[in-house]
Amino acid sequence: MIGALASFCLMAIGGRELSEHLDTFQILFYRSVIGLIMVVAVIASTRQTHLFTTQRLHLHTFRNLFHFGGQFGWFKGIALLPLAEVFALEFTVPLWTALIACTFLNESLTREKLISISLGLAGVLIIVQPGIAIINSASVIVLVAAICYAIAHSSTKALSNTEHPLTILFMMCLIQLPIGLLLSLHDFQQPHGVDWLWLGIVGFTALSAHYCLTKAMTYTEVTLVVTMDFLRLPLIAVVGVLLYGEKFEIALLVGALLMLIGNLLNIYGNQTRAADIPTTKK
Repeated sequence: MIGALASFCLMAIGGRELSEHLDTFQILFYRSVIGLIMVVAVIASTRQTHLFTTQRLHLHTFRNLFHFGGQFGWFKGIALLPLAEVFALEFTVPLWTALIACTFLNESLTREKLISISLGLAGVLIIVQPGIAIINSASVIVLVAAICYAIAHSSTKALSNTEHPLTILFMMCLIQLPIGLLLSLHDFQQPHGVDWLWLGIVGFTALSAHYCLTKAMTYTEVTLVVTMDFLRLPLIAVVGVLLYGEKFEIALLVGALLMLIGNLLNIYGNQTRAADIPTTKK
């Protein structure tokens, strides 16, 4: 989890530094290039060449169109908003994922999910403060990005039934690379000097963050992982204050705490129902 927290924070810093010199689409293009090289190297080292192929290209394409949109909105938000606000709004992803799963994957809308969704919406209202402060377009971009991520997560869940995680990562980089290239051609800038360092950091941490999260879940309960993942909000707030002179609003912490409580209630409810399912001995 320390690796995951460090990865998310470094990726945000890299995105903020690169936003001053490179277009967001170009950042995503280089991220895909670096990620593709790394994933290909890992698959090649395992000699499992079948992981380069898939029978579900349409679903991979659908997933990555929305995942690309989510990444674009997240990096755009990093450039325009305080880092803590972007991370706080990102915590709405489980909220949207629950709604999408209930609507399109026929998952039941339980009491815990309803409470989670309600707390999540309350958290959003506290963070963006409608009626008190004008909801700026940057906040809307990050919220739309969170919805895109939720659709991508739901698609990943569907893919995980038949696809290896490395295949999902390989197809992600392979599909998103040409999209990023085409959309960045109108304002393509050659990276210089330290830009290459930040691009390398963004490309590496984008993979290491999710690898560390997944690995952490194999060692402990999901509730502990989610709780520890919440620590990246105060951590990135400190980074924003120290490196960029940003102000940390208490409303961000209160709103994000409501989201965290909602997520934990939802996870606890799922675990309780799973424990209550009787097992049949054969």
